[in-house]
Amino acid sequence: MAVLEDIMKAIQKYNRIIIHRHQRPDPDAIGSQVGLAEILRASFPYKEIFVVGKDIPGFDWIGQMDEIDSGLYENALVIVTDTANSPRIDDRRFNEGEMLVKIDHHPNDEPFGDVIWVNDQAASCSEMIYGFYQHFADKLKLPKSAANALYAGIVGDTGRFLYPATTPKTMLVSGALMAAGAQASAISRREDEITMPLAKLSAYVYENLKLTKHNAAYVVLTDEILKKFGLSEAETSAVVPLPGKIHEVSAWVIFVQQADGHFRVRLRSKGPAINGLAKNHRGGGHPMASGAKAKDDDEMKDIIAQLDVLCQQWQEKE
Repeated sequence: MAVLEDIMKAIQKYNRIIIHRHQRPDPDAIGSQVGLAEILRASFPYKEIFVVGKDIPGFDWIGQMDEIDSGLYENALVIVTDTANSPRIDDRRFNEGEMLVKIDHHPNDEPFGDVIWVNDQAASCSEMIYGFYQHFADKLKLPKSAANALYAGIVGDTGRFLYPATTPKTMLVSGALMAAGAQASAISRREDEITMPLAKLSAYVYENLKLTKHNAAYVVLTDEILKKFGLSEAETSAVVPLPGKIHEVSAWVIFVQQADGHFRVRLRSKGPAINGLAKNHRGGGHPMASGAKAKDDDEMKDIIAQLDVLCQQWQEKE
């Protein structure tokens, strides 16, 4: 692929490379970011390689971020992984480098950057990073630290290989990462673990989950509820997959209240494509996993109604 050659030429050209990812990161955001950094550090030990963004304590086992001076962006290559649009990029200095590369597996709704490599058929951005390594295996090294980070990203974005985006290639890549030293069982166990407050919130989600006529499920997590369990909004990602465990549920939405009162909308599906719905409410994402925003109760009701229609249409086609 010509775009891979372009990315490699940029990596070889620049002696300073700064890697970004999206805000509110998940394992794939950090896994792809850190995995790429570890590959480049092992392969080009004379280059300066940095990863930037907010440190997330719950994911520090995948990798920790670097604090760098803005002056380091001068004459630097900036790579952004796992981020569909520029407003979501963590650390707003991403445009201060000399060259910008986008590597992502979401629909390319905003093609930012000088070089763009997007594959929306990939199960995760971490899978793409391994593909980049594999394409240049004669020039690149894959240390155990990179294998662990990339495996963590794949496990996160495939829901431990439960989501429909998981392909035979995903499994082959995962096996290759295990052969390279990724601690598969430890990583899966770590991503499956929750704290006691999250366990109690999980019980609340199941207790209060509602189902529409056509099997669209929804629950609202207000600021008051989160305070009751001693949790922050950022910690709620662990409960997002829970409704999908219920046989009757075709698609679901979890509304999480933000500090300014509006709601973050977490949409997931087993069949109906939901990214169009997300786009209609200031969001976007994958057909089976998207995010949006709702300003008030009326907009939340509108989203629930639209999700119910999508489930009905999907059921009629099945």
